Amino acid sequence: MSSSIVFGGSHPASRGNQPQPPASIWQVLSHRLFFWLTLASLISNIGTWMQNVGAAWLMTSLSPSPLMVALIQTASSLPIVLIALPAGALADIVDRRRLLLFSQGWMLVAAGTLAGLTIAGLTTPWSLLILSLALGIGSALNAPAWQAIIPELVTREEMTGAVAAGGISFNAARAIGPALGGIVVAYAGVGITFALNAASFLAVMAVLYQWDRARSVSVMPAERILAAIRAGWRYTRHAPHLQAVLVRTAAFVVGSSALWAVLPLLAQRSLRLNAAGYGGLLACFGVGAMTSGALLPYLGRHYSRNTIAGGAAAGFAAISAAVAVVRILPLEFVLMACLGGCWTLTLTTFNIAAQLSVPIWVQGRALAMYQIMVQGGIAGGSVVWGYVAQRSSVPEALLIAALGTAASLLTMLGYKLAADGDLDLSPLTLPAPVTVGEIDPDSGPVLVTVEYLIDPRRAVQFADAMRSVRGLRLRDGAVFWGLFFDAAQKGRLIEYFVVESWIEHLRQHERAVSADAEILAVARAFHIAPHPPVTSHQISTLRADSLARFQQSEST
Repeated sequence: MSSSIVFGGSHPASRGNQPQPPASIWQVLSHRLFFWLTLASLISNIGTWMQNVGAAWLMTSLSPSPLMVALIQTASSLPIVLIALPAGALADIVDRRRLLLFSQGWMLVAAGTLAGLTIAGLTTPWSLLILSLALGIGSALNAPAWQAIIPELVTREEMTGAVAAGGISFNAARAIGPALGGIVVAYAGVGITFALNAASFLAVMAVLYQWDRARSVSVMPAERILAAIRAGWRYTRHAPHLQAVLVRTAAFVVGSSALWAVLPLLAQRSLRLNAAGYGGLLACFGVGAMTSGALLPYLGRHYSRNTIAGGAAAGFAAISAAVAVVRILPLEFVLMACLGGCWTLTLTTFNIAAQLSVPIWVQGRALAMYQIMVQGGIAGGSVVWGYVAQRSSVPEALLIAALGTAASLLTMLGYKLAADGDLDLSPLTLPAPVTVGEIDPDSGPVLVTVEYLIDPRRAVQFADAMRSVRGLRLRDGAVFWGLFFDAAQKGRLIEYFVVESWIEHLRQHERAVSADAEILAVARAFHIAPHPPVTSHQISTLRADSLARFQQSEST
């Protein structure tokens, strides 16, 4: 797999919620590092698409089974499901540049090994699957970190231009790579295709090696990997805007993945094409995708994300049904270009919405969850549609999948994508908790209480307002939350939430964003006492060493 699926965007700037005019593609490319990474990504993506053509075509000759052909796509996509969240956690807690260099080197070795085996005539169906799986693992490690570095390279106002530039780069590779791959397969052999893909990773590694990345400084130690994974999963469970993106993405990809699962068989059996012809189909798909990527900034100025994603998904469903029944070769090429445009508009819109829905501290993990939805849907869908094609026929599988893609539009009713001005995710500086002594960072759990005094007649409205407070506490690290009223005093309500450790509670303060302040302000407007709500921190005494250290520091 290559260095990226599509370039993402940045976060809303701290200057407010109002969307700024989008920057042009040329303005974004004036950033030297962004330009060279985009160019290197183009080269790497061309190699990846050549690899995809070669692997799918080689499997059709090694095994006639539609299921084995479909498993090539599954082997490339399944690692995203298995390791994307740990990879996203790594992207948030380690140096992203070093992680990217490691993942690119891993893919270089995997592609080089496959090239050597194939040129020597030693590749078997299972060795092809295993090495495709290894490439998928490298891509899974690479993808969250790659997308998470984009806000370090461009400003918020340049987000649309960055998305368009990255999309054009990726889809230009989608147009060039398959066509070039088909030609190389036809005239030089599959092994040379794999070798060229291996060499393409060197372009990205060269640019990354020259990047003098500024390191962020924090007074707190880095998160542990398991704790970071739990925090990312917890955030996803309690972030409605991110959940909307993930549900919409999964619903679309499950049906649309049929195209990738059975297209080699459609080209070979129904259209009677050779490897170059199959590459031509994918090239037309890339041309359509590249065109739609260039149009995205214009569409974004006139239509909402919900309209763009919904319309493109509906178009993909209708056109994929046409691909299944049409047998006029020139028309098939035109339909593939239209499919490329619809596919890119849909997934790029989802990708932008995912990045705009999360703060920077959890960006790598959130984008990993997005990648899980995309690649997990492709991996699982490829198995299903390969099996359906084997039991019935390739056209029937595509028609059934088109109905599934159309049905995914129903998710628009309950899951709306966030607009630019819906969330202000700029960092919010909160004062550290006041303590009388040194506290062991690993001590805990920590029980935090906030006492409110409200008008008893407004208790129901207050409880409704506190539901939003519950969401932000759980998103930012709490493992339990509750709201209790005092049986002995009317109007006295106490908010409780529990955090795993003292260091996790300190991280809650670092994770605050401006949107949280608005939620807290609504709840605290109910407080009628002359002083602010009283906040207390209680730390579990189950760890005697933590208690002893605290008491010793207090006495000194």
